[in-house]
Amino acid sequence: MAHLTDPATRAVPETGLADLGLFGKPLFEDPSARALARVGVVDVGSNSVRLVVFDGAARSPAYFYNEKIMCALGAGMAETGHLSPKGRTRALSAMRRFSKLAEGMGLSELTVVATAAVRDASDGQDFCEEVRRETGLRIWVIDGREEARLSAQGVLLGWPGAYGLVCDIGGSSMELAEISGGRVGRRVTSQLGPLKLRDLKGGAKAREAHIKEVMEGLHAQMGAQRDRLFLVGGSWRAIARIDMLRRGYPLHVLHEYRMTPKAVRATVKYIKNCDLDELRSACGVSSTRMALVPYAAEVLSRLVRTFKPKDIAISSYGIREGMLYEQMPQRLRDRDPLIEACRFAEAKDARMPGFGKVLNNFIAPLYRSAPAPRKRLVKAACLLHDVSWRAHPDYRAEVCFDNATRANLGGLKHSERIYLGLALLHRYSNKRENTRFEDLYEMVDERTRQEAEILGKAMRFGAMLWMNKDAERGEMRWFPKKKLLQLRLTEDMLPLFGEVAEARFNSLASSLEAQVEIKTVREGRHD
Repeated sequence: MAHLTDPATRAVPETGLADLGLFGKPLFEDPSARALARVGVVDVGSNSVRLVVFDGAARSPAYFYNEKIMCALGAGMAETGHLSPKGRTRALSAMRRFSKLAEGMGLSELTVVATAAVRDASDGQDFCEEVRRETGLRIWVIDGREEARLSAQGVLLGWPGAYGLVCDIGGSSMELAEISGGRVGRRVTSQLGPLKLRDLKGGAKAREAHIKEVMEGLHAQMGAQRDRLFLVGGSWRAIARIDMLRRGYPLHVLHEYRMTPKAVRATVKYIKNCDLDELRSACGVSSTRMALVPYAAEVLSRLVRTFKPKDIAISSYGIREGMLYEQMPQRLRDRDPLIEACRFAEAKDARMPGFGKVLNNFIAPLYRSAPAPRKRLVKAACLLHDVSWRAHPDYRAEVCFDNATRANLGGLKHSERIYLGLALLHRYSNKRENTRFEDLYEMVDERTRQEAEILGKAMRFGAMLWMNKDAERGEMRWFPKKKLLQLRLTEDMLPLFGEVAEARFNSLASSLEAQVEIKTVREGRHD
């Protein structure tokens, strides 16, 4: 099957809405996106069978439900040519369960795809027919190139416009796909899955020679790929967890976790020298997955040595997210996943949805000369500034930091998570010391921490001038050369500038090392 849904023939409903930019009408409220409000997909892999139900903002969806069952359908296929009998029984049981769950959730249908094990097994079609008889679910068996395409689209869900090489490893295969300018280019597939390598006769030397030969063939087909390497798949994520352990890395978020080629070499050596049971316990990796890690590590070592990427990023998004991306109209694909997620959070949880735009406009003079990536984070912070208001006041600042750093947000580097978390912490607290997150602060430099504090204090003050989101407020002006922070208020607004608001304004000025000036202006005057 070439495509689950052929993009050339797929009907894409047009919204008719003008794209009004960041603070225009959010697309998750539009009919073309509401159709994606809850989408269920099942991935029948060589090692696991997983159900994911996406819900919420269609461009950056929340995981409404996520369940994985380790079935090892592909175990022993090198010798028998058949699906593992035990794995087949477990997979059929999983499909019965998932069908009932989907029915209980009111999902109109589940999209089910199967990859290497089912497509290669002599009894793969028989398994698909059994599943259909038992559950009514149709399994789409996709070829390796299609698997590579969907995995690459999953990466594009989290990294719009990304470029580089996507490597998706399953139990029985490994796929490579080239992405550039938000599109998928060349794609290849191979038999370099750890289940296949484990069954290869001849031991470590035979595996090494086989992996090298296959990898050189992949390199010949794909050409030079020295940009970013995106790693997709459970075995890669397990290796990333081990890399975090080896480094003592404090933020245990796998998506966007970065490794260097040097770090990969060190971690592969670390895996060889460690007791796997102890490593499994320390990293929280299942015993089934850990048994495959040494084989996957051999593949990763050769992959990095062959393609020589400039850096390496872990993607938690893969084939399942690619299946969701497949259903998105292009207008939705083009949206920033971070901003769409923040817009959705504000609409769902803020005391006054829509105030994030007002707050951003109010503090924007502080960021007039800031680079675009920083302005993007400022806008995200303004959208999220009030979504944790229900938390207990004594813990609100810490809840904000925890949510920002660990939330399921795409398009956000780890250092940006810390900046965003610190800014939201300072939205509720002048100080950041004596929290349980202090080890995470060290992930960014002192200047970044200071800039996050300024943003937090600016939001903390701006929220004090709150009557309703459409009210005319004061204006803040920033003169960086003079180190002067000016606040201009109409007479009607002056009563809002009470002693608490004044203290917060002065605290912001102190962080800017600025003098303050308060001006009263006539209504409607903008000079």
